[in-house]
Amino acid sequence: MRFTDKCVVILGGNAGIGLAAATMFAAEGAKLALTGRNRETLAAAAEACSALGLVSDMGDVSQTRAALAEIEQALGGIDVLFVNAGVGGFAPIPDVTEDFWDGIHNVNLRGAFFAIQHALPLMRDGGSIVITGSIGSVLAVPGNVAYAAAKAGLRAMARIVGKELLPRQIRVNMVSPGPTETEIFKRGASEAEIEATRAMLGGVVPLGRMGEAEEVARAVLFLASTEASFINGVDLYVDGGCVELG
Repeated sequence: MRFTDKCVVILGGNAGIGLAAATMFAAEGAKLALTGRNRETLAAAAEACSALGLVSDMGDVSQTRAALAEIEQALGGIDVLFVNAGVGGFAPIPDVTEDFWDGIHNVNLRGAFFAIQHALPLMRDGGSIVITGSIGSVLAVPGNVAYAAAKAGLRAMARIVGKELLPRQIRVNMVSPGPTETEIFKRGASEAEIEATRAMLGGVVPLGRMGEAEEVARAVLFLASTEASFINGVDLYVDGGCVELG
């Protein structure tokens, strides 16, 4: 019960890693607020976790600002902010359009920064911010230029935010997953395509399989908790050894 009576906000808490973390935070006594773009999955997640659910697209700063205003009214301050919302997309360099680039960066980098900026007045001193990064930020994966650039920028941003928040004792850390079993790689794909993708992604992981959302979520809760009270500014790879052993 590490989060009893703590106010935890998860931006992007309606599926995948965000939902896994929400379930775990709720089980440990947290007062939760979740955001997400999909009204139906968000409502289901909020009900399952006894959380406040707010439809909000992190790519639209005005929506994030409105959601945080509702969170302030309902919960007061924030003890833990988990910035998890993100979008992906692969395209080789000749096929990257301005719209494709902007669609990824508006959520993964621009949206994440302004979400943190607008949440800071609500953050309690001594709190914790955890940001979902990606091992893509340090791996040269063909076709991943837009996503990797956004996540690398997010890593640089996290360091500076952490530095500026030292006087308030707010810790800022990142969790960077490797190939993980979430809905992102399954959307619009057939069962055969899903299995082929799973086999391909699992084959590049030294542990020989894809990760589970719950395995990444456990790392999130650790960094958000007082167990990580002397950990600040890290980017924790939860990737089955891809970066260090691949």
